Amino acid sequence: IGLIGSLISFSLGLLIGGIAGYFGGWIDGILMRICEMFMLVPAFFLMLALRSVVPDNINSLQIYMMVVLILAFIGWASLARIIRGMSLSLRQRDFVLAAKAMGVSDLGIIVKHILPHTLSYSLVAIMMTIPSYILLEAGLSLFGLGIQDPIPSWGNMLSEAMGIVQIQFAPWIMVPGLCIFVTVICFNVVGDALRDAFDPLYRNL
Repeated sequence: IGLIGSLISFSLGLLIGGIAGYFGGWIDGILMRICEMFMLVPAFFLMLALRSVVPDNINSLQIYMMVVLILAFIGWASLARIIRGMSLSLRQRDFVLAAKAMGVSDLGIIVKHILPHTLSYSLVAIMMTIPSYILLEAGLSLFGLGIQDPIPSWGNMLSEAMGIVQIQFAPWIMVPGLCIFVTVICFNVVGDALRDAFDPLYRNL
């Protein structure tokens, strides 16, 4: 869920941010106001609101797909704003102006010439966002609104550990929580390593 949701949301964020930054003007204004509307609502409450409109009489696979889409839907706005700022500066570069003079379409310039120059930041941002998606899904499943049996999820496994009696007589039911902790730490460490690898100032030290 973390991987698929982040790929979908970052694809949306890259494309919308690239379009807003490249065209500017009223297109930029409308898209950024939409981003701000999504960013005003805390992610977990927005996720609960979106999940509440999904009917309960669907199977586990459909719930899985709904959770992926909900996570992707709430995560694109912050990236879009940052990519928009980078695109504003990139659109005035010589290689972009040369592509325009050669007759390359606007979409071709955005996809082939602008967005690839934001790839280093995007890779780091994806690695840093996956842990938050894992925690959001675990929280949703913990409350019984996310992935349910028979599809396994760390969140619905942890729902068995809600009572102190279960923890006292079966402490191993806390293992999914340990797995979440280790996985989140690992993704954060990899994200920090990628940030250092792509940082030119760090490489020059």
